[in-house]
Amino acid sequence: MHATRTVARAERVVVVGAGLAGLSAALHLRGDGREVTVLERDRSVGGRVGTHAGPGYEIDNGATVLTMPELIADALAAVGADFTSVDPPLRIHPMTPAYHARFTDGSSLEVHSDPDRMVSEVTRVCGPEEARRYLRLRRWLADIFDAEFARFMDANFDSPLDLVGSPDSVRDLLRLVRLGGFGRLGAQVNRKVTDPRLRRIFTFQALYAGVAPARALAVYAAIAHMDTSLGVFSVEGGMRSVARGLADALVAAGGTVRLGTEVGGLEFDGRRVVAVSTTDGGRYPCDAVVLTPDLPVVDALLPRPRRRRTVASPSAVVLHGTVPTAVTVGWPARHHHHTIDFGTAWESTFAEITARRGRGRLMRDPSLLITRPALSDPGLLLTRDGTEHEPLSVLAPCPNLDSAAYDWPRLAAPYSAELCAVLEQRGYAGIAAGFRIDRVDTPQTWLEQGMLAGSPFGGAHLFRQTGPFRRRNLDPRYPNVVLAGSGTVPGVGVPTVLLSGRLAAERLGVRRRSDAGSRTAGGTVPGLN
Repeated sequence: MHATRTVARAERVVVVGAGLAGLSAALHLRGDGREVTVLERDRSVGGRVGTHAGPGYEIDNGATVLTMPELIADALAAVGADFTSVDPPLRIHPMTPAYHARFTDGSSLEVHSDPDRMVSEVTRVCGPEEARRYLRLRRWLADIFDAEFARFMDANFDSPLDLVGSPDSVRDLLRLVRLGGFGRLGAQVNRKVTDPRLRRIFTFQALYAGVAPARALAVYAAIAHMDTSLGVFSVEGGMRSVARGLADALVAAGGTVRLGTEVGGLEFDGRRVVAVSTTDGGRYPCDAVVLTPDLPVVDALLPRPRRRRTVASPSAVVLHGTVPTAVTVGWPARHHHHTIDFGTAWESTFAEITARRGRGRLMRDPSLLITRPALSDPGLLLTRDGTEHEPLSVLAPCPNLDSAAYDWPRLAAPYSAELCAVLEQRGYAGIAAGFRIDRVDTPQTWLEQGMLAGSPFGGAHLFRQTGPFRRRNLDPRYPNVVLAGSGTVPGVGVPTVLLSGRLAAERLGVRRRSDAGSRTAGGTVPGLN
């Protein structure tokens, strides 16, 4: 790995934010013997993998898809913990299938991580020739991932020149060029498979990067590889259990987590932070600070504003609530934790939600992610008025507030009803009447939490906001301020923000352990069920 700048050893570190990035950074720092205090404004840990409380139940407030759980194991191992040693223990299970995909022509396809199962499924739905093409696509996805992960995702950068900072980096960069990694994702996938349904399954992940597949760099095929080849996992108790487990390990190792504690400012001596102040009058002296909030919050804490504007990813509307299990028993995807329900439109849908400067609009033919966690964890079922219910979330991508300044406080209720009507028409009988919606997240609610342009997906991964061109995690103007989270390297997503925490710790002089597995790619993780 190329050498990058680090901060002089900091014994006392304050981490702002108890999301996955902050907790990952804190664990790696504590494992190196640092005195670590995590300050979190909310009453619970998790950030984008935290909790919404409904009447008599809890539901994940953000990310519901878990890939690469070995990165969780790595953060825990930094303090000598594992999945079984935290309280309560983390119970993580591979999901088979990872997704269920439905299409408006009436067909459906199970997305399996196991190649043999997936070949059988593609043969059933698309034919044997397309199954052979799928295997070629799968090999290409793996090659892209292998060429970029260690050098370009799991690495710090001081400048774009670091891309050619060592013979190994040059080798992997040339390999990415040969693989077409700097071409367009949509075009590369289209060359390898011909069935439009498969093309969607292996390119919808571009939404996480904030760019339409036709415009996204092919290097983001790495996300599709994580989603469709490395495995998707469920967590007993919901994704929020991951953050709780990380926080428990940190406290058990001697770290401090203070909830309900909002940071109000940073105290500087020259260019260096010497203390963090909180809105309740607290003061936390420190030798360095790790900032994990969204970029608007980070920039408000720093004395000098950045001149460069960050382009935000599209946003999402998410409906959270419960539905009677007597209703869901008749649904077409009645056994699946994650269902992607595709509309007929595809390219036009991305055009609608990614348009800029006020030209965005809501999807006319929506593609939706439906999450039913109790199908993997029956312990999440609840009884209300003598009737069994299950938690349910429906995610609809939408423009961010820069793209379309909708009046979301007024629009949220009618748009929720419209989405339920669409699902009713697609075969989810009874959802319009039976889905009790207890919480609706919109671009406005994301904005109120400090998220850029009201987007939970952070800055879009345009070329100028990718890799070494993304917001750096070490700003030379403030030598002991380090960033972590989705706004900085390596980017958006559960695996990447866990990596960002480790990278932030390494900026503060933490040396990577020899047993720190960057990835297992089919290997085993201690404690993984």
